[in-house]
Amino acid sequence: MFVSIRSALLIFAAASASSVAPAQVGPTSSEPLIPVTTASLPKIVVPEPISNPTYTPEADQPAPANSQNIDADREATAPQILKPTGDLPSLVAQLRGPDPGSRELECLAVGVYYESKSEPLAGQLAVGQVIANRAHSGGRFPSTYCGVLFQRGQFSFIRSRSLPTVSRANHQWQTAVAIAKIVDQDLKDSAAESALFFHAKRVSPGWRLKRVASIGNHVFYR
Repeated sequence: MFVSIRSALLIFAAASASSVAPAQVGPTSSEPLIPVTTASLPKIVVPEPISNPTYTPEADQPAPANSQNIDADREATAPQILKPTGDLPSLVAQLRGPDPGSRELECLAVGVYYESKSEPLAGQLAVGQVIANRAHSGGRFPSTYCGVLFQRGQFSFIRSRSLPTVSRANHQWQTAVAIAKIVDQDLKDSAAESALFFHAKRVSPGWRLKRVASIGNHVFYR
């Protein structure tokens, strides 16, 4: 019995289909699969800090101020106090005023005023110099201007332990204040620079002292 061609083709197709393996799910690549445990994760590159061998934490701190520069700046910005200069009349004109500035200068000005307010400026300066010389005599007299004035029996205008009242508006008083400042600051030398005593020319006390000057109506000794 002869088999037809159609039957033969059907039999051949059925035999070929039975020998094909079923389809597989997965990659079709021929490369083997890599287990998860051995897979390489991508690296995160952390930039390394820039090293500076000369860097120290103190470098970020502000530099300490230079004390010399600070002092120089203060001197540059501080108001400049000019020292009075010139001859005696010029000094008096610059320093004349109603207020001596301290109790000690007030005592010195009172002494100049009551002993020599009508004298020439050089005579007033010499009287103030006597009071200052006594205060600086090293123990022979009291060591302050007020102490010299209040020493017993030395100045006739002192009646008690208080200074006599003087009008601050008085021109002669303001001149006496200027003379006191000149003497205290040693701004002008006096012709009676070393004198410790003086008296009016109208009297003759007979002192056995060295005469150093005669100015106006006073004679000065040491």
